[in-house]
Amino acid sequence: MKFILGKKVGMTEMFAPDGKKIPVTLVCAGPCTVTQIKTAERDGYRAAQIGIEEVAAAKVAKSRQKKPFRFLREFQIDATAELKAGDVVSVANFQEGDKVKVAGISKGKGFQGAVKRHGFKGQQTCTHGTKHELRNLGSVGMGEASIRKGKKMPGRMGAERITVGNLKIVKIDPENNLLALRGAVPGNKGTLLEIRGS
Repeated sequence: MKFILGKKVGMTEMFAPDGKKIPVTLVCAGPCTVTQIKTAERDGYRAAQIGIEEVAAAKVAKSRQKKPFRFLREFQIDATAELKAGDVVSVANFQEGDKVKVAGISKGKGFQGAVKRHGFKGQQTCTHGTKHELRNLGSVGMGEASIRKGKKMPGRMGAERITVGNLKIVKIDPENNLLALRGAVPGNKGTLLEIRGS
């Protein structure tokens, strides 16, 4: 299974041979180092732990000083995977045209009303008596009994883990560790992304 960690660089556009414009997101991916292999016998599951952005050992917790990386993530692997600790995972493992899944933390938008957060229509009847009511939530029911967890109400929006699937790799630049993915991926510039083959 193919996987790698990367950071979002930003969006741009490329052009196909027939002249069509393709919106792409550039991701600076890897190189990542395999820090540990989890086994079914010892850990109860099979996974590879990889790290990116090596830092001084003094800058990480004492328990992680043998793995001095800013970010560590695990990816499930099967019994046929031939990985061992110390191996390097790079963009060379992928090919142009591959489909991938990308997971990351979306942009935080702070406290938002129901019109923006849930797409409510608002009160569109601009007649007498609807002053300052255009983006109002409307009736929510009878008191406390109707307001339960999960009800569509104003609240904090964004800053959630989002996974976007079926993204195509348009171009790979192994010299600069860049992947060009067709479409948008979650997060701000610099957001850590987990990229898996789909």
